[in-house]
Amino acid sequence: MLYQAIFIPEGVPRPTRDILKEPHIEKSLKGWGRDGDTALIAIDANNTPIGAVWVRLFDESNKTYGYIDNQTPLLGMALIPEYRGNGIGTALLGEMLRITKEAGFGAVSLSVDPNNPALSLYNRLGFKKVGIDGTSWDMIVKLNG
Repeated sequence: MLYQAIFIPEGVPRPTRDILKEPHIEKSLKGWGRDGDTALIAIDANNTPIGAVWVRLFDESNKTYGYIDNQTPLLGMALIPEYRGNGIGTALLGEMLRITKEAGFGAVSLSVDPNNPALSLYNRLGFKKVGIDGTSWDMIVKLNG
């Protein structure tokens, strides 16, 4: 799902899966299972994964795109293309925000290309732009207000 989470503009060839070895991308899921790592996976009627949303904490020594601070989980999300636009992403993200809030976190951050159609979902759920990292926006949603 991390590969599906990488936004590639329409008309631009999709990179090979080797892009997952790029250090800032690889660290998004490397060593998965440490404290604070949480994921939800959407499956179809055949139990095939069709989407996922995940959060994990980073710190100054291992920060990546969308990092705010060591108390703000960083969110990643992806859907297989043929399942986009059907409300699955909204449901996944809403549930992850609920779980993260119940775990006691005050906010969640993410990184998104401003041309990514998912930006409208993030805006709808209250994410606000707080910075720019390369060509992507860092966004945050407060969970306590």
